Amino acid sequence: MTGGTVMHGKPIQRVVIAGGGTAGWITAAALSRHLGSILDITLVESDAIGTVGVGEATIPTSRSFHAMMGIDEREFMAATQATFKLSIAFENWGADGERYVHSFGQIGKSTWMSDFHQFWLEARKQGFGGDLAQYCLELQASEAGKFQAPVPNGGAPALNAPALNYAYHLDATRYAKYLRSRAEGDGVKRIEGKIATVQQDGMSGDITALTLDSGVVIPGDLFIDCTGFQALLIEGTLKTGYDDWSHWLPANRAVAVQTEAVRAPVPFTRAIAHDAGWRWQIPLQSRTGNGLVYSTEFLSEDEAEATLRASVEGAMLTDPRHIRFTTGKRRKAWNKNVIAIGLSSGFVEPLESTSIHLFKIAVTRLIQTFPLGGITPSIVHRFNQMAEREMESVRDFIIAHYHITRRTEPMWAHYRDMPIPDTLAERLALFRDQGHAYQGADDLFRVDSWVQVLMGQGIMPTSHHPVGLLMPTGRLEKALGDLRGGIQNAVAALPAHGEFVRQYCPERST
Repeated sequence: MTGGTVMHGKPIQRVVIAGGGTAGWITAAALSRHLGSILDITLVESDAIGTVGVGEATIPTSRSFHAMMGIDEREFMAATQATFKLSIAFENWGADGERYVHSFGQIGKSTWMSDFHQFWLEARKQGFGGDLAQYCLELQASEAGKFQAPVPNGGAPALNAPALNYAYHLDATRYAKYLRSRAEGDGVKRIEGKIATVQQDGMSGDITALTLDSGVVIPGDLFIDCTGFQALLIEGTLKTGYDDWSHWLPANRAVAVQTEAVRAPVPFTRAIAHDAGWRWQIPLQSRTGNGLVYSTEFLSEDEAEATLRASVEGAMLTDPRHIRFTTGKRRKAWNKNVIAIGLSSGFVEPLESTSIHLFKIAVTRLIQTFPLGGITPSIVHRFNQMAEREMESVRDFIIAHYHITRRTEPMWAHYRDMPIPDTLAERLALFRDQGHAYQGADDLFRVDSWVQVLMGQGIMPTSHHPVGLLMPTGRLEKALGDLRGGIQNAVAALPAHGEFVRQYCPERST
């Protein structure tokens, strides 16, 4: 013991990643890019084992990750048939026929005293101000089907268009293949085969090696579990335990299918509620990703597939694929010398496209705290604490979508009437009472996201901050009018999304 810190095990030199897919190759690419010169990194996967791949949409944090990785946007998008994503359009979530948009943009202009929506609430009380959606550039561009990315190499955007905050729609299988090429170029060794047995140290319980069905033995110092819902190492071997959130998020199935594109891609994901769940529609360059999320308590697998088949547009390119899951999280993302990254660490559900973000933030956190000199309890505790808080904040945001619905079918009535986490109940009360929203230190979703979703599904605060009353008569109305006009002019100058994609990053055959 030195300085009060207990060293656990030996220095980390050999990292073994169990499982490929999106999570495995994200992990391999990031570790090899930043620590590959001092680590021996091996990834084990079997072509015979399919990947889950429920998500093909991302959130803007992927751009930061790509910048950290030195990824060229055009190259990545062409390789993955990607399009741009400015928002998610929620259809029928309050009631059938209703629609709102959760965009990635900033709403209006905020001050240190209050957020912009407080000014808008005062304007609304006084009878002017229009729709809150008019004050977000990304939302208006999304609705108009417009998009403009910054010109590469530091050039100014064409048409003097302002910068947009955006994410991507992508082909997850092609994305894993793209990251694999980068990781292998940076020295990652890929070994084909199924894991037959896992060897452990008799004293510490740490994993020492993986034995494949071919008999090959792969020793390591640190193991990353990217085996998906199977969680072969973190749960199958270490019996870490799982916090089941089905009482808050009972959806436990998804069925997915790919179809031919029948129109130019739009810069938003569609999330369409129905009587027993919701379905997604994700536009890529030449195909569309479709899926339906539901609970078997309210809908059978056959009924779910029939519902999805009846709703898709364009010829089906694949057979519908059924995916089973249990919402929740692993009790420890890091246990002994195993770290779960990806679906092995937990799953909320596809709504709001958080899965790929959670993969990326986990490997980023690992790089920032990498225990090269040996695993310590303090590092493990901090990693687990951050992972837990982030997962719980995502959980609360997803529950809110279901809980504040006005739909009356049995599934939706269950969500509306169920007890919810205290952390979410406190947020909803603050917003209902005073229009107050916040982003905590461990929260992924910003104030603007909470405001768009809560108001979009019908929660209008009974009171609001008096900041708008501090402005002289007429000044608030003029300021809001100037904001709306500036956004309208900016959107008018943007090119159509589909045409921009065709010129900027046309898909590349693989």
